Amino acid sequence: MGVLGGMATTRTALTDEDIRTLVKGATPDERALAARKLCTTMDKTPLSDDDRALAADILRVMAADAAELVRKAIVETLRASALVPRDVALKLSRDVEAICLPMLAFSPAFTDADLSEIVRLGGPVRQVAIAKRPELSRTVTDSIAEHGGERAVATACANPRADFAESALQRVVDRFEVSERVLAAVAYRTVLPLAVTERLVSLVSDHVRHHLVTHHAVTLQAALDIATGAAERATVDIVDQAGRTADVKGLVTHLNGQKRLSASLLLRALAHGHMTFFEWGVAELAGVPHHRTWLMIHDAGPLGLRAIYERAGLPARLFPAFRAAVDTFHSMEFDGGARDQERFQERMLQRFLTQPQQAAREDVDYLLDRLGTLPTPAKARKSA
Repeated sequence: MGVLGGMATTRTALTDEDIRTLVKGATPDERALAARKLCTTMDKTPLSDDDRALAADILRVMAADAAELVRKAIVETLRASALVPRDVALKLSRDVEAICLPMLAFSPAFTDADLSEIVRLGGPVRQVAIAKRPELSRTVTDSIAEHGGERAVATACANPRADFAESALQRVVDRFEVSERVLAAVAYRTVLPLAVTERLVSLVSDHVRHHLVTHHAVTLQAALDIATGAAERATVDIVDQAGRTADVKGLVTHLNGQKRLSASLLLRALAHGHMTFFEWGVAELAGVPHHRTWLMIHDAGPLGLRAIYERAGLPARLFPAFRAAVDTFHSMEFDGGARDQERFQERMLQRFLTQPQQAAREDVDYLLDRLGTLPTPAKARKSA
């Protein structure tokens, strides 16, 4: 009776009579009533350090009681309280669902490591309770992304206070690419990495795709292009929509990892005036830091571009088109007006079409298609 012995020397709001009833009560109902009174007192009364230590001991007695009614008294009043010791919270996390679920959903006693381990081993119902918590760190969401069932993953992704790393969201899409419920939960998150958005557009329903187009850095044309399999063209549109605030380095790294950072994609991006994307793309393929790549492209004389181009492993047949685009970029004065990109595209295409060596016809056709209002190849050559 260590709890009772402690009471003899402690002035406390936790009454000796209630503690005796909790320990010695003849029936579960009597013990449960005493337990509720004690938990309510703990919750509403300022406690000294001694009282808090005593409260922890009392809660250990409750958690070990054979009667579910007694154990339930803890979660009814203290499920979100810092008074519950970690060892008691862990004990209750293994209890019946009526007791464990409120604790898992609210108790601050668990560490992130505790929650991650329960996600891994605790089964789908406990996973969902954790996924609903008021705060979820990346440690916990990483575990949910890797081990969670469909309902738990969807619940966590729909939780606005759940912090997901991009790698965890990618893992979610990997595991649940045919689950409309999970993909929709990801799509409706307030902030999404560009690479995740890009993957989602080709996987979700028309309704969710509309939300992505409306709320994230994706154009309608990009959504349609990805949905029909024209992934390279759509990626250019995503870059275009993302603008200068996009994580260009992260995007080219992602595309290269997906084996999609091709010469054709770089040429098409450059045709839209995305010089920064081109620079980072070449740097990624060449394995050269961006600042050095920038110098090779812009400030190393006529041989610099060819040297970095060849190091990036890009095809010789397309080099004249890239040369034309870079020369056009250097020859123009951009005033920030609406016609900047249009004028660049017109001049770049005209230079491109008058090169002695031309790229594949499909690349010419693509540029003409995307820049719709420009002259035909024959007219472009005449005007040049």
